[in-house]
Amino acid sequence: MNIENLIKELNFKAIRSSGAGGQHVNKVSSKIELAFDLENSLALSDREKDLLKIKLQSKLTKDNNLILFCDETRSQHRNKEIAIKRFLELIKINLIRPKKRRPTKPSKASVKRKAESKKRTSVKKALRKKPKLD
Repeated sequence: MNIENLIKELNFKAIRSSGAGGQHVNKVSSKIELAFDLENSLALSDREKDLLKIKLQSKLTKDNNLILFCDETRSQHRNKEIAIKRFLELIKINLIRPKKRRPTKPSKASVKRKAESKKRTSVKKALRKKPKLD
């Protein structure tokens, strides 16, 4: 995965942000919409694309576009930086393949230790009982 090539494939769109801000919010487009076309990306291999399609299924549009929004700050440039950072983090996290679990058995010695420990505990608890007077 080449980060520079990924960033070159991103499409940005500035739109008006919602919420408080008075007159400023009505005339400045500070909200950033980041769009990434996963299907036609040249920076990712086919295997990486398939993995991302599966893992980001809920975040992708019907034509496999990933769209992120950022309107945290009043600065368009800062919002763009935040959106890029989020995008790269999202891609990086979802490209990690989980390690395959190999089932293991407890060793014979540990099974023996556990049985002895249980036996000691049961004897200890048996001694706490009131003696039977027949």
